[in-house]
Amino acid sequence: MTGQQNSRKVLIVDDDPSMRAALRQWIRLAGFATVEVATADEAMSRLSPEFDGCVVSDVKLEGEDGLSLLRRIGELDGDLPVVLITGHGDVPMAVEAMRAGAYDFIEKPFDPDHIAEVVRRAADKRALVIENRALKQQLSDGAGLESRLIGNSPAMHTLRQQILHFARTDAAVLITGETGTGKEVIAQALHDFSDRKDGPFVAINAAALPEAMVEAELFGHEAGAFTGADRQHIGRIETAHEGVLFLDEIVSMPLALQPKLLRVLQERKVDRIGGSRSVDVDIRLVSASNLDPREAVSSGRLREDLLFRLNAIELHVPPLRERGRDSLLLFDTFLNRLAVQYGLNAPDVSARDEAFLQTYPWPGNVRELRNAAERFVLNAGVSPQPLEILVTGHKALSAPKGSDGLKALMDEYERNLIESALRRHKGRVADVLRELNLPRRTLNEKMTRHGLTRDQTGMTDIPEG
Repeated sequence: MTGQQNSRKVLIVDDDPSMRAALRQWIRLAGFATVEVATADEAMSRLSPEFDGCVVSDVKLEGEDGLSLLRRIGELDGDLPVVLITGHGDVPMAVEAMRAGAYDFIEKPFDPDHIAEVVRRAADKRALVIENRALKQQLSDGAGLESRLIGNSPAMHTLRQQILHFARTDAAVLITGETGTGKEVIAQALHDFSDRKDGPFVAINAAALPEAMVEAELFGHEAGAFTGADRQHIGRIETAHEGVLFLDEIVSMPLALQPKLLRVLQERKVDRIGGSRSVDVDIRLVSASNLDPREAVSSGRLREDLLFRLNAIELHVPPLRERGRDSLLLFDTFLNRLAVQYGLNAPDVSARDEAFLQTYPWPGNVRELRNAAERFVLNAGVSPQPLEILVTGHKALSAPKGSDGLKALMDEYERNLIESALRRHKGRVADVLRELNLPRRTLNEKMTRHGLTRDQTGMTDIPEG
């Protein structure tokens, strides 16, 4: 008897109480849980495509017979095994049952060990069907998520796996990452790939609302609760009932309201402003911050007890500059989508453009990259320009000599890579050396060759070693 067998159910359908009791005893001894009903209608009320066991039914039932029940089950789920039992030895009926899709046909009187073995094989078949369906759904969900969160970097593969895994739970999720990394896209995915996908997805940016409006927007108010409240207003929390509430920039929520939000998460009740009773709510909370929430706690902007409630699961979205060649894949995807949107041809991307894509730090992350792709598409037909000019407004300090020769492009790529790292780390030598994995002497030599000075980058002297 295995734990897996114990988790599977066998639905027994028989209008004879003594036979139901006998079947219950034999099937439970074989290691399965049982549910017993007397009629076909009762049986159908207990079944769904997610039912993970099998059905054992007498052919002769009060009212609708077992063959009719077999056909109804087939319409619900043709892969749900049905074992039929008869005491009449009716061979034509057995043939008809097997043609109608019965898994097996057993005649009374029968050996308890035989029916236990038939049930075991039927349940094993059902387990395989359920497992295959789950795998196909995972593959489908994964493909759907890949079209939303584009990228082949290891960090993005891991993030997509985490989203699909955690979407199946109801735990609170805190998404952290820089501005423009796609935190709301992740929040929407946590909703769309969850059991709450048919419920609402309600988003609110705590930093975008005046402080005086946040409470009314979140919690709602009754008519007459304050000046100007001429009618009842249902807040965003109530609106998200049976769905997902996404609170962006959570560290911007006024401190005075944080205990009230904490109560909602603890008690699943919301109090409207001016209300006399609490309203039950069933929500999953997903929040996001582009700041380190622990630093917000240390600075007194976020309550520590609220943070503990918010980050049962914490997902970090890496900045675009740490995602390797994902910038190329994203840019190409945006080019094609935007070209279709505007009815234009997708412009060619030069090797210089690709070098810029991979070396520019993209402080605005994916949002900035998409904006750059849009400008690139729109300008291509009238005043085509290198991507670097469209993004930064000026050419690189050193342009490759003699068109886009391989050596010139490699030199420019290296120069841009070093210059971006120097600028990004604001002269912190150890960080630059660690990111580029270079010895100090080599970095000095390359800076000299590319005309990069310490004054330009704000770096202090690099001791040789």
